[in-house]
Amino acid sequence: MESGNHTGVSNFLLLGFTKEPDLQPLLFGLFLSMYLTAFAGNLAIILAIISDSQLHTPMYFFLSNLSFADFCFTSTTIPKLLMNLQTERKVITYAGCLSQTFFFIVFGCLDNLLLTVMAYDRFVAICHPLHYRVIMNPKVCGMLALASWCVSITGSLFETLTLLRLSFCTNRNIPHFFCDFPEVLKLACSDTLVSKIAIYFVTIILAVFPLSGILFSYSRIFSSILRISSVRGKYKAFSTCGSHLSMVSLFYGTGLGVYLSSAVTSSSASLLASVMYTVVTPMLNPFIYSLRNRDIKGALMRLLGRAAALRVGNFARLS
Repeated sequence: MESGNHTGVSNFLLLGFTKEPDLQPLLFGLFLSMYLTAFAGNLAIILAIISDSQLHTPMYFFLSNLSFADFCFTSTTIPKLLMNLQTERKVITYAGCLSQTFFFIVFGCLDNLLLTVMAYDRFVAICHPLHYRVIMNPKVCGMLALASWCVSITGSLFETLTLLRLSFCTNRNIPHFFCDFPEVLKLACSDTLVSKIAIYFVTIILAVFPLSGILFSYSRIFSSILRISSVRGKYKAFSTCGSHLSMVSLFYGTGLGVYLSSAVTSSSASLLASVMYTVVTPMLNPFIYSLRNRDIKGALMRLLGRAAALRVGNFARLS
């Protein structure tokens, strides 16, 4: 396909994983099951937190926001992938590509910021337990959550708008299953310096700084735990942040793997790393919290009990 300048680009082609038609149903079933699992798991966490007054605390308030962000993060890419696998039509419109890029960055950055806020919450709870209720009052928690949303939207808007000034070549094949910002930039015929600067700026503000905040919080948390004399006290203090630490490790580990694999390995390895980052991590987060947290497990059991009782009551009335 010859190269040329095409400012009025109407669509792109998402090449996805494979061109083999026999593998399409298998991939469709795999991604559909992962998407439904992520939906059910994150919805269960949100409903459990809302319905149980014992979980109306800062930690679980931020967890409910994170669960919502995780589901939305997955929803920016997987429904389109499922449609492409089902119809074998890989086209995505220019407007659709911009929208997908915008929301992907929004919810990816929101995950970063919420994990940072949750680390700060654990830092206050362990290092300043006597002042916890004063520092992490409902107003402060609401402001932290709102600020995370606003900063994520602003950063994503700043980054995505740089695409509008670009012109694209006639080769519009994206070797990915979604409109990944760096891959879209590779198709541009015009100067991409401004867009690359925007990527670096947003990455530093919304990825490097939050990670630095998490590392600082946990360095203080670990130093405080080490000063506790009893083994039981150390275990109890560490157990309050074990689930969050597991989520941070999974999120940043898979995210870092995406960029390392894209730089030093083949595109197929980069695709698999992206699946870990965009699908597997949001799917596993609810299980990490529910399996490692007695409060969440108890709330889920009570929620299921109420749902079962309601179903039995409705059945009795109908009969």
